[in-house]
Formats: sequence, structure tokens, C-alpha cells
Amino acid sequence: MKSIVQLTRPHQWVKNIFVLLPLFFSGSLFHPTALYSSVITMLSFCFIASSVYCFNDIYDVEADRKHDVKCARPIASGRVSITTAYLLMALMLAIGVSLAFLLPENRYETLGILMFYYGMNLCYCAKLKQYAIIDVCIVAFGFVLRILSGGVSSGVMLSKWIVLMTFLLTLFLSFAKRRDDVLRMNETGEAPRKNTIRYNTTFINQAITITAAVTLVCYIMYTVSPETIANFHTDHLYLTSVFVLLGLLRYIQISVVDKKSGDPTKVMIHDRFMQLIVLAFGLAFLFIIYVFKNSQ
Repeated sequence: MKSIVQLTRPHQWVKNIFVLLPLFFSGSLFHPTALYSSVITMLSFCFIASSVYCFNDIYDVEADRKHDVKCARPIASGRVSITTAYLLMALMLAIGVSLAFLLPENRYETLGILMFYYGMNLCYCAKLKQYAIIDVCIVAFGFVLRILSGGVSSGVMLSKWIVLMTFLLTLFLSFAKRRDDVLRMNETGEAPRKNTIRYNTTFINQAITITAAVTLVCYIMYTVSPETIANFHTDHLYLTSVFVLLGLLRYIQISVVDKKSGDPTKVMIHDRFMQLIVLAFGLAFLFIIYVFKNSQ
């Protein structure tokens, strides 16, 4: 049973918190109906993503058996059969789709986004992840689909800034993750992925720097834009830029100095400093839009 749960990678479900971002950045976080819709969509994304993970491990089983770390995965190690994995893949998809029908409104539009995400990621697992740059762009676009689904299901109109920041931030994280693959290739002489040979440390470092800088600028522009000031009735959101800068710098430190950026989810789970930065950002943002605004 433990191996079956491991195959679905529940620790990766934290990524689907992005579904809640439209509520957070719209100031509607405590609206009961919108919150319910967003949570249901997030859970649906969790199960559909688990179905994709099952397919990925089935498709990559031979390559995983030759990998020094991935050989311990449930299918590659022989603890879960391919037949069982296919059944689990179908079950996760069925649960994810069923949850979408619990949405009070816009369920078919939301389901359409979920199915597009599912199809795109099956193509990614089967072929597209072999192409450098395309692979990280697809990963980043997957997060854009998460916030789109959250916005559609809750009826929240997405700001263009949120879409841009989501894509840029996750592109930054994806390049940082590829950096670990390049380091492993340099140490062992074998590429962990087929497209790793199309990356090197010089390119990755420059890509990380560029995406981090553009992400920060994009966030600052979002906080000072007339649209944001009018929406939240405050011009003090720019103060939260400090935490965004600290978060980006900390992650670059983890990537370049500590060389431990292989899995962004594990970084968030284990790095206390990063957790404090994210918590401080969230509290500061909420204070400004819910408390400080009302006290003026």
C-alpha cells in the first residue's frame, strides 16, 4: 500500500496551491462559495496530476531502472506492477474528473482546462520533455493552467500580472531544477534526461538570473499598477516586494551554492528560511489588503 501511495506522489500536491492564488490576489480569499470552488478544483488537480505521475513512471520505467535515484521508484524497483499502475492511473483520473462535477458553477469550463492539462502532460511525458527549453515552458504553462482553473471555477477575473508572474516564477524554478541535472551529468558523465545535453551551467545560470530579475520586476509593476491600486484601494503593496526578492535570492543560493534545487517541492518542505519568507509574504500581503486598507 505504501508503494502505491508513493506512486501517486502526494508530496507534490503542494504545487496545486497555485489554484488558490486567484482568490488570494483578488482579495476574495474568505468568500465561502469562491473558496469552496477553488478547494474542489485544487483537489481535482491533485488527483489528475497523480494520474500523470503514474503514466510518467510507466513510460520511463526502463530509464528509471538505470538511474541512481529514480531506480527506487515503485515501478522501476518492481514493488508495483505496470498493470496495477495503469489501474491506479485510471482511478486517479476518474476521481479528479468526478470532483470537478461538484463545482457549483463553470464546471465544464474548469473540466476543459483540467483535461487540457492532462493531455498536455501526457504528451510531455511521452515526447515533449525531450526538447530543451520546450520542457521547462510546458512545466511553467502547467502552473498557468492551475491559476486559470482556479479563476474560472471561483468566478474571479484574472489579472494579466498574475498570469505573467506565475509563468515567470515557475519557469525560474524549472531552470533551477534543470541545473541539478546538469551538475549530475557533469559528475557522472551520463545525462539524467535526454535533453540535458542541450543545457550547461553557463546557460542555466544566465537563464535563472534573467527569469528571476524579470519575475521581480513584473511583481513590482503589479503592485504599483493603477489596476492593482484601484482593486485593493491601497498603494502599499509594493512593500511586499522585499519578500519576493528575498525568496528569489534564497532559492538562487540553494541552487548555486548548496546545489540542492532538484525538487522545488522538497525545498519548500524542508527549508525553514524559505518557509519563513513565504509566510512573511503571505501575512504582509493579507495585512495590507484586509487590515491596513480598512484602517485608513
